[in-house]
Amino acid sequence: MQQSGQNFENPYLGGNRRDARMLRSSEAADIGQGRFPMHQMVSANLESSRRWWVLAIVVAAQFMFGVDAFIVNVAIPTIATELHASPAQIESVIAIYLIAYATLVVTGGRLGDIYGTRNVFLAGVLGFTLTSLWCGLARSGAELITARLAQGATAALMVPQVLATLHLLFPDASRSRAFGIYGVVLGLAGAAGFALGGVLVTSNLAGLGWRVVFFVNVPFGLAIIAAAWKIMPTVPQRAGTRLDIPGAIVLFTGVLCLIGPLLFGHDVGWAPWLWLVMAAGVAIIAAFLRLERAVASRGGMPLIDLALLSDRAFMRGLGAAFFFFFANLSFYLIMTLFMQRGLHIPPLQAGLVFVPLAIAFVIASRHSALRARHRGTLVLIEGCATQVAGLAALALTVALVATPTASLLALLLVIFGYGQGLVMAPLSGTVLSTVKAASAGSGSGMYGTTSQIANAAGIAAIGAVFFAIEAVTSVRLALYASVALFALSILTSVAFLSWMRRAGCEYGRSRLPAVNSGE
Repeated sequence: MQQSGQNFENPYLGGNRRDARMLRSSEAADIGQGRFPMHQMVSANLESSRRWWVLAIVVAAQFMFGVDAFIVNVAIPTIATELHASPAQIESVIAIYLIAYATLVVTGGRLGDIYGTRNVFLAGVLGFTLTSLWCGLARSGAELITARLAQGATAALMVPQVLATLHLLFPDASRSRAFGIYGVVLGLAGAAGFALGGVLVTSNLAGLGWRVVFFVNVPFGLAIIAAAWKIMPTVPQRAGTRLDIPGAIVLFTGVLCLIGPLLFGHDVGWAPWLWLVMAAGVAIIAAFLRLERAVASRGGMPLIDLALLSDRAFMRGLGAAFFFFFANLSFYLIMTLFMQRGLHIPPLQAGLVFVPLAIAFVIASRHSALRARHRGTLVLIEGCATQVAGLAALALTVALVATPTASLLALLLVIFGYGQGLVMAPLSGTVLSTVKAASAGSGSGMYGTTSQIANAAGIAAIGAVFFAIEAVTSVRLALYASVALFALSILTSVAFLSWMRRAGCEYGRSRLPAVNSGE
């Protein structure tokens, strides 16, 4: 699963409260970076009660973002039917959103530094609201994909401002409570998204069908804008922050060239030119790295800290994160397709199947970070093993039971969800514990970007396999193949975690100095 937030661990972002302390220690995060030096002034000028209202506003925006991630998953089969969307378009509705978000989120954080957190937050929420309306009005698969691209870009403006606002307004002992509320809301977003998606699609409000899953963001977003306009404080702009627009554009283009052929390969019969596009993607990513070196040499602010690329422990950690998230959102897409297309389970029941998983995820994630402090990467490896066990149980049940019921599937998915929760909460802390305090912000940005690109790549690659096998055999065989790929990806993540363990990169044995969290 993926709570949907910004480094509190969430598959649309990733992270946890420990990351927040790391970011504060460096006071320079690429996701919501550099706003912290003025936090004492902002907090001192804002009465206590008003701070909590601001917390409610920004967390509501994060909740909207989180719900949107899962509500769309449940609606995908219905969208495909009504818009006559191809398999590539089905995958692209989710993947293009992730690609836009992943490649622009660091820039969104820096825009908050330059123009003020409040201003960029308002712009982001307004953009997210309008693009949600556009998504709901889309008349074709191509138009919906374009609207989702714009929605991902506006989310990259909105989301980085949330943690930045929390850091600004809660520099004191109340920070622990604020982040506790933040974490609970993120955990609830997944369960709410699955359930709400099923309810809205099934109820067919006003005959709008699947479109309501996007329209629901409009009144919610407008309410957030009205409240933020009235209550949210103006934050002084941070001098010295610079954008790297060329870098963001080149990175987006390179990632799109690498993932795009996986999305559309099946539709065009894997034409030879697709491989040329992928080769061009590799060349563009190489050009991106050269561009970043040039930006750094001129004294600019590149999107990534190139020194981290030579940090073997950190890169092993990113490898573990990539393969873990590769099997993250893709799992929910494949399971949704299997239930609705293969077992003909209605959208409402299909959405509710994931709710126990989401609850198990939240329970596991609330305890795993503390356990990881004492047991290091072993907890992550145990979580991955639990996920693989859940996948094996799922495949075996589907093989032995002619028509698995929704309740049986829900029970089986609890195993997978619990294992996922054991991994996701401490994973970012484990990876970021390998970097120095001065690089914590950049490392966090690279982690968040990597996790979202991995989500998109998993949807493209595993989705392509699923649709290709389904087209020539059956949906069950397509599921078996997908489950095998999920397990392989998770086991590859275990291999990277083991390399980190051998290198002594244990959670709680960081090169970071001790931080007085104030929590």
